[in-house]
Amino acid sequence: MCGIVGYVGSEAALSVLMNGLKRLEYRGYDSAGVAFVRDGKIDVRKKKGRLTVLNEALAAANLLDDPQINIGIGHTRWATHGAPSDENSHPHLSRNGKIAIVHNGIIENYLELRRYLTDLGYEFLSETDTEVIGHLVEHHLEKQPQLDLLAAVRATLEDLEGSYALAVLHAENPCQIIAARKDSPLIIGLGDGCNYIASDIPAILSRTREVMIVEDREVVRVTQEAIELWDEFGRPVERKPLHVTWDSAAAEKGGYEHFMMKEIHEEPRAVRDTISPRIRGNTIRFAEIDLDSLLQGIDRIRIIACGTALHAGVVGKYLFEKLTRIPVEADYASEFRYRDPIVTDTTLAIIISQSGETLDTLAAMREAKSRGGRILAIVNVVGSSIAREADSVIYTGAGPEISVASTKAYNTQLAALSLLAVEIGYRKGQIDVAEYARYISELEKLPAILEQVLAEKDEIQRFASQHFNARSIFFMGRGLDYALAMESSLKLKEISYIHSEAYPAGELKHGTIALIEQGTLVVCPLTQPQLLDKMISNIREVKARGAVVLGIATPACERAYEVCDVVIRLPEVDPVFSPIAAITPAQMFAYYVTVHKGLDVDKPRNLAKSVTVE
Repeated sequence: MCGIVGYVGSEAALSVLMNGLKRLEYRGYDSAGVAFVRDGKIDVRKKKGRLTVLNEALAAANLLDDPQINIGIGHTRWATHGAPSDENSHPHLSRNGKIAIVHNGIIENYLELRRYLTDLGYEFLSETDTEVIGHLVEHHLEKQPQLDLLAAVRATLEDLEGSYALAVLHAENPCQIIAARKDSPLIIGLGDGCNYIASDIPAILSRTREVMIVEDREVVRVTQEAIELWDEFGRPVERKPLHVTWDSAAAEKGGYEHFMMKEIHEEPRAVRDTISPRIRGNTIRFAEIDLDSLLQGIDRIRIIACGTALHAGVVGKYLFEKLTRIPVEADYASEFRYRDPIVTDTTLAIIISQSGETLDTLAAMREAKSRGGRILAIVNVVGSSIAREADSVIYTGAGPEISVASTKAYNTQLAALSLLAVEIGYRKGQIDVAEYARYISELEKLPAILEQVLAEKDEIQRFASQHFNARSIFFMGRGLDYALAMESSLKLKEISYIHSEAYPAGELKHGTIALIEQGTLVVCPLTQPQLLDKMISNIREVKARGAVVLGIATPACERAYEVCDVVIRLPEVDPVFSPIAAITPAQMFAYYVTVHKGLDVDKPRNLAKSVTVE
C-alpha cells in the first residue's frame, strides 16, 4: 500500500516521478503528491484523487518537463490516519518549509510525538501520523546545529515506534535524498548519472535493472553520483546490486483492457513456471531447500497468511492432511500473535505471501520463529523481507502481479503447496510409488488444463451480464470446494463491492439458508465426486427457496446439470488439484461482473496490493 518514488539526476525530475508513481498505482491509493527543489526552496504539489488530477495540475503549471527540476520525491497515499484530502496527502513539510517527507507505514507513537511537538510550538496542518516526522527532523537540526541532514534523520528514527519506509528532501541540501526503512519495503535503483528510490521494482524498471534492497533499519543517502548505505549502528554497508531479469513488459497490460484479465491469462504460464523446474523425470525436486532437514522431527504444520494467501493455505491444509497425515492448522496472520500460539521446535510454519512484505504475516513469522518453529516461506518476490528472514524459501513463478485482486499468485501458491504435499507424503510413506507417479503426471497436466478453462470464458461473461446487479451472492461447497469457495467469494466482493459470503454447504441449514430468497444467486464448485450427492442435496435446498445456482463442475460431477441453472464445465482434473483449475472461472466471473458494473477492476476502492500496515 502507498507508493514512494525518488529521483536525483540531470533529467526533468517530475516526469520521472510521475512515470514511476503511475507504475505503482496497483498498490492502491487515494491521493498523490510530489516535492521538489526549485530556486533553493521546497515546492510541494499534491492532490486528492487519481494521478491524473495531479498530472493535470503539474502540466498546467508547466512543471512536468522543467529541466531545472532535477531532484524530487513522490508519493501515492492510501488513507490510514485522516480521510483522503489534499491536506492529508503526502509529501508533508516541516514547520520552516525546508524539509519534505514521504512515508509508508504506521508511526504507532505519533500521538505522543504530536503532543510533544505541539508543546514546543509546532503546528500541524494534517491528521496524519507522517507529519510528526518532518517536524522532528527540523527539531533535531535546530536543537543540534552541528548535525547534518543524515544525522538528524537518524536521531528522528530513534524517536519513532512502528513501521516506515521514508524519504526526506531538504532545501539546504538540494543534491541528496535521505531514505530509511523498517518493516516497509524500499529499494534503490542505480542509473547512469542518476539514482532512484522506490517502494517496488516496477516503478523504476523502465529506467534501470540494477537495484539494491534496503534492509530493515538501514539508512541510505542517494545523490546523482553515489549510493551510501549504513546499518542501524551507523556502520557503512557494502552491497552488490541485483540485476532484474524479468522484462518491464511483464508490468504492462499487453493489449488487455485490464491487468487482472492479463494476469488471469498468464496463469497457465505461471503454474508451469512453478511446477516444471521442480519435476525431474518421475521425481519432485526442491533444489532450493533441504527438505530432509526441514522436516526432521516435525509433528505439526502451521500455515500462516492473510487474505488470498490464507485461502491458498486452507487448500494446503486439506492437501497436507490428506497426503501426509500431518496435523495442520491454517491461521490468520493478523490473529496469530495475539492468542499465545502453540509453536515448538517440532512445528513447521509455512508462511505464504505474494509480496513477501505483508506486515501482519511478517510479524507472525517472527513470532513463530521466536518460539522455535522452523520457517518455510512461499513468496513471489525475490529478496522480499519474508524471503530474507525465513529459514527456507520456495519462490513461485507468478512474475509481477499488478492488479490489486490477486489471481495468478493464488494459482502458483496452490501449485507450490501441491508439489510440497505430494513430496512430503511420498517421503513419509503415505503415498506409494504408483500414486507418486500419478500425482506428478497430474501436476504436469495443469497448465494445459488452465488453457482449456480460459477458452470457455464466453459462457462466464454471458452469465455475469445477467447477474451483475445482484445484491448478495453466496458461494458454497464441501471439502476442497469449500476452501475454493472462500477465495471465489473474496475475489467477487473485493472488486465488485457485491456482498458475498462463502459457507460449507453442510452448514447452510444452521442459519444461512434464512438469507436465501427468490432470485438469490448461489455459486457452487463441484469438483469432489465423493461429496457430489451431498452437494446436490444442498443445492436442492436452496433451489426450493428460489435460488439461481451457478455450478463449476468437472466431468466426474456432471450430475450437477440435474440441479444447477448454469454449469461452467471444467476439463477432467484430479480432485486433489481441482482448486488450481476451478478458481479461474470464479476469477473471470468476478472480473466480468465488475466490468458490467463499470467499476475500476484493477484498483478497487479502499484496497492496496501490498498491505504493509496492521
